[in-house]
Amino acid sequence: MTENKKIKVLFRHRSMEMGGVEKVVLSMLNNLNPDKFDLTICLNMNQGELRNEIPNHVKKIYLTEGKESFSQNPIINKIQLVRRRLKLTRILKNHKISDHILGNQKYDIEISPSYATFSAVNNSSNKDSKKIGWFHSEINLPALQPAVPEIIENFQRFDHMIYCSQRIKEMMHLYYPDLKYPSESVVINAIPIEEIKRKAEEKLEKFPQGPVFVSVGRLHHRKGFHKLIDAHKRLIDEGFHHSIIVLGNGEEMQNLTEQIKNNNVQDTFILGGNKMNPYSYIKNADYFILPSESEAWPLVIAEALILQKPIIATETGDVGIMIKDRETGYLINYDTNEMYEAMKKFLTDPELISKIRKNLETIEEQFDNQKIFNAVEEILENLYQQKQNE
Repeated sequence: MTENKKIKVLFRHRSMEMGGVEKVVLSMLNNLNPDKFDLTICLNMNQGELRNEIPNHVKKIYLTEGKESFSQNPIINKIQLVRRRLKLTRILKNHKISDHILGNQKYDIEISPSYATFSAVNNSSNKDSKKIGWFHSEINLPALQPAVPEIIENFQRFDHMIYCSQRIKEMMHLYYPDLKYPSESVVINAIPIEEIKRKAEEKLEKFPQGPVFVSVGRLHHRKGFHKLIDAHKRLIDEGFHHSIIVLGNGEEMQNLTEQIKNNNVQDTFILGGNKMNPYSYIKNADYFILPSESEAWPLVIAEALILQKPIIATETGDVGIMIKDRETGYLINYDTNEMYEAMKKFLTDPELISKIRKNLETIEEQFDNQKIFNAVEEILENLYQQKQNE
């Protein structure tokens, strides 16, 4: 495909805070064939730990500055945040402004990697572009319900919908069987295997002694860290020495910090904040734990598998497909007592741990990244062909 015939693709995303969706976006930008595709990403806010990780061959555009560029003075910072919100609202409502920022380019395909930008893509002034939505959420999740009417309305306007797991697709059709669905595909998240293993070798200056569980995720109520604290406290009180490190930031930071303090486990339950390289923590830990109420196809589980860590995880989304119970990990329900029992099992049953570690030695064989990128490229090329034939 010659330079002037590359397919012009625009990704529109909110920001680049550390998260699973953001890692999926980066994997696509890094691996879609640059000889076939002219890639651009437009961020609502130039914000987040991954904002500077966009590959050089991809054009990056943003509608407003990120909070990292704002004043540290609390009063000025608050004013800047209000001004940004008003500016962003104005830009998203006025195509002339947003099109100008985008250089008045006409893209062949526009992609929304999450429901946060479904409307922005579907309401694009470029009526001729093919629109793709990417859905990562369980539609029945209680916290999602305020956004569901808008999600449903937008679903029917896309030319193609990509689901990150078969379960997410099935749940959508179960709860909304009469919806007018676009063409659909299931494309699981790609895993940067060599990068994970390379970064995992980075040395850590400080790490707890003794058995360590690590978890990685946004500090959100549905991630279940409040239940994990309760399970941890019970084990500590019963004399089962261990530590837990949770990597991530979010709105539950203050609540979790207070819960840790109230339970007097500040020395053994550590909120480590976001880390650009969580892999060295996973590698140095003895076990990985995912206590979430809801997940789709959690990238972090794949990352922990690649690093051959015995995993305790709630059986939600496609976790039960990724992990074979008692073979390559340990599946539980979203329940504090089950978390307690599973962690106790890991701390007291060396034969089980040895069996799981042995089975993880060949786990890489279940991941095929090129197949994933090929599937996305085929979707893009087919939509482009449809556009040309219209």
